[in-house]
Amino acid sequence: MSTNTNNGTEMFADSRVPTVEIIREFDARVERVFRAHTEAELITQWLGPRSVSMRVERYDAHTGGAYRYVLDAEDGTAHGFYGAFHEVRPTERIVQTFTYEGYPDGVSLETMTFEDLGNRRTRLRSVSMVDSFEARDMMLASGMETGVVQGYEKLDELLGMLS
Repeated sequence: MSTNTNNGTEMFADSRVPTVEIIREFDARVERVFRAHTEAELITQWLGPRSVSMRVERYDAHTGGAYRYVLDAEDGTAHGFYGAFHEVRPTERIVQTFTYEGYPDGVSLETMTFEDLGNRRTRLRSVSMVDSFEARDMMLASGMETGVVQGYEKLDELLGMLS
């Protein structure tokens, strides 16, 4: 298992199964962290690297719902993503599929758990499983780490402003 740590974000690529696990703690109550993952107007403020802007076309964060959003890069390219919410359990868990339109055969299944650590702190754990090690390694090589780390930095800033 390999590990990278940046600004409190830990990423693990398992050598036995094609998964990526991401762990991050936030100085915010679990309700706020969960809300930032389920409300479209909040998602647009933090998801992805700082160099992109985000457009949400659909974001129905409930069990059976679906989403599609587009990240617009500085060079004018647009990167679309979509998926379905299989389970949304408030303040506890989100299970969803995730597909990058540039690689439509590469669907991942993501499970996010939200753990209340007390003292207004939350641990977010995300596990993404894909169908092959090749697909997992392509995902990691795509710049995913930069987007995750910068996105969580933006989420820290946003959580400080939420009431």
